[in-house]
Amino acid sequence: MSAKTQHNNILLAIVGFAAAVAIVAFIGFFALGRDPEIIQGQVEVSEYRVSSKVPGRILEIRVKEGDFVKVGDTLAILDAPEVRAKMEQAQSAENAAAAQEEMARNGARQEQIQGAFQLMQQAKAGLEIAEKSYQRVQRLYDEGVMSAQKRDEAYANYKAMEAQAKAAESQYQMAKNGARREEKMAAAAMVGRAKGAVNEVNSYIHETVQIAQMEGEVSDVFPKVGELVGTGSPIMNISVMKDMWGTFNVREDQLNGMEVGKTFDAFVPAFNKSIQMKVYYMKDQGSYAVWKATKTNGQYDLKTFEVKARPVEKVDGLRPGMSLIIK
Repeated sequence: MSAKTQHNNILLAIVGFAAAVAIVAFIGFFALGRDPEIIQGQVEVSEYRVSSKVPGRILEIRVKEGDFVKVGDTLAILDAPEVRAKMEQAQSAENAAAAQEEMARNGARQEQIQGAFQLMQQAKAGLEIAEKSYQRVQRLYDEGVMSAQKRDEAYANYKAMEAQAKAAESQYQMAKNGARREEKMAAAAMVGRAKGAVNEVNSYIHETVQIAQMEGEVSDVFPKVGELVGTGSPIMNISVMKDMWGTFNVREDQLNGMEVGKTFDAFVPAFNKSIQMKVYYMKDQGSYAVWKATKTNGQYDLKTFEVKARPVEKVDGLRPGMSLIIK
């Protein structure tokens, strides 16, 4: 083999290798470039926690996880003997206050009124006698047969009996009129206070029966029958299935076309189909969230945004936790 032929073979080998590398690079570029970036999110649902204002022991749990409940359905029943004892105290206080108000409104008893009337009549009779005695003594004094000392004594006795008669009349009027207006108002206020205490305890008693405030699905039940739960301790979680949305973490360079009020298609692997969703919430996740630094390449940092969107139409079978894919 000549040197020229060997040289041509080496040149052909180099050219062939370079062509193969170029073809592989070309195919790889287009094959990889056609795959779109994927944004994955998941379905979320609103939940509310069922809890009691009063501590107690779980007597009965009427539902189980997965049950669908409607507004007003009984969920759990608690036993709170302390609340029942407070109700007895509050009712006794209300009865006592009502009796005090009744007494203030009715005034003195009939026997007391009658006794005051008799004392007034007695005082009037004494005044009448004292007045006549004074008049007789005054005439005798005017005739000169009675000393001034006797006349003054008769006059003083007359005035004393007059004051006594007025005092007896006042006592009679007070007994007849009953309690003062201020005393009646105070008694009525005590009744109102006692009724407020009864209403407060009633609200605690109602808390021993937990009912559904919104319709939804029981997602979690925490205590068992017989266990003690404290004030505000969670008893169960209810998922409001009518209020579902999708949550996505989207890098800001992928936000093109994602604006509040805009719609987009999301693929649901569970159904092997796409659904249309509408953006209603966008917010940056702050410096503590996922952050892609590109300053080393002479560019800029990319923040991650939390995007929330709701299905435009109701999707039967959509469940919390299902994946949502955006290409």
